Amino acid sequence: MTVRDSSTSLGMTELGSPKPRRQLGLFDAIMIVMGGIVGAGIFANPSEVAHRVHTPFLILGVWVLGGFIAMCGAFIWAELATRLPGTGGQYLYLREAYHPSVSFVYGWGLLLVTQTGGMAAVAVIFSSYFRALTGVTWNDSAIAAVVLLILTGINCLGARAGSNVQSALMLLKIGAIAVLVTLGFALGGGSLKSGPLLTQPISFGLLKSVGAAMVPIAFTYGGWQTATFVAGEMRNAQRDLSRGLLLGVAAVIGLYLAVNLACLRVLGPAGLDATTTPASDVMRIALGERGAQWIAVGIAISTLGFLGQSMLTGPRVYYAMARDKLFFESVGKLSRRSRAPVVAIGLQGIAAIVIACSGTYGEILNFAVTVDFVFFGMTAASLFILRRRQLGSETGIYRAPGHPFTTILFVLSCAGIVGSAIVAAPANSATALCIMLAALPVYYYWSRFRRAHS
Repeated sequence: MTVRDSSTSLGMTELGSPKPRRQLGLFDAIMIVMGGIVGAGIFANPSEVAHRVHTPFLILGVWVLGGFIAMCGAFIWAELATRLPGTGGQYLYLREAYHPSVSFVYGWGLLLVTQTGGMAAVAVIFSSYFRALTGVTWNDSAIAAVVLLILTGINCLGARAGSNVQSALMLLKIGAIAVLVTLGFALGGGSLKSGPLLTQPISFGLLKSVGAAMVPIAFTYGGWQTATFVAGEMRNAQRDLSRGLLLGVAAVIGLYLAVNLACLRVLGPAGLDATTTPASDVMRIALGERGAQWIAVGIAISTLGFLGQSMLTGPRVYYAMARDKLFFESVGKLSRRSRAPVVAIGLQGIAAIVIACSGTYGEILNFAVTVDFVFFGMTAASLFILRRRQLGSETGIYRAPGHPFTTILFVLSCAGIVGSAIVAAPANSATALCIMLAALPVYYYWSRFRRAHS
């Protein structure tokens, strides 16, 4: 069965000329996948995990478990990307499997919570490091606004320009992590001493600790799914996006385990638990204050790379929503010169700047995991529906290894992570779910308004 055109399925109208320019390949896909995952979290979250579980076996074990869950997700998204290789990615999968209202809620949450809120928070993290490194006296909000404006302008030049900047920053991030790991092992001293595997017997309390540790790990591993947003601008999305997802996630798992091994070797589990800046502490031990300054540069570059990837990918969802007449028509317009959704990119940039300047970004970031993993689980479950209905391409398709078992495991893991996030922060989680569900009356109002004026 051949793939249905994503703009005409479910009664959606076809997008007029011009079309998005297909110019991204396998290397771009790998860099976009890795860039969506690797932000500032890996430089700080090893200590967050060590606060919750306290032995090298458990610390490394939960990172391995998180990597395995992420890999299961990559298997699922790789098949979804070959079945429905259209612009919007996860938005498109939810729309085809369930209903346009579900995909609208997803896009709503992306704009108001997960994508834009995460960008605002990371922009302010960049600002604090930038001020510390340069000594400028601007406040964090002003610096965040400037960097977001610059990245907005670059991405308006087209997917190639945005991808080139994002790829360059991703390579610099890989270099910073490689330096941290190499110098940590070579000059940091310490050793990975053997000790008890567990600090307490296997019990509900231990499982609760492991579940709590999985929340920051899930956040740190998240982001690879955003690569599917730019499928409509890839030369061969069926082939390159599926390969990019698998290779990119596998590479990030290797990087993350290497960072945690270096932190454990230099600081030990107790030292890792006692700090909130593990990467800086490792480099300070290895090279003194100069080392701490160098890793600060690396963290600043890492945050910039995450922002560049978010600015490249997120607006493609709002563009797809507008194309489906679920958002303002102007958001679905492309620049005739760059073939980029410049209005959608501008909307993303302005929203991120507003949140960064409002001071509410911290709360939004706290409950991003809840919304993200609700839709992760629903998207993974959509594979059962798409296979049963035989939606999308059935030729040249990548099939998720171990399905249905790996898919069920991923869905259950998502449910567990959402449950852990709710237990850890019930108020934030309730706010997140209310924001998400508030999209439903908006969708039905928008649908009625559209029908009345069609």
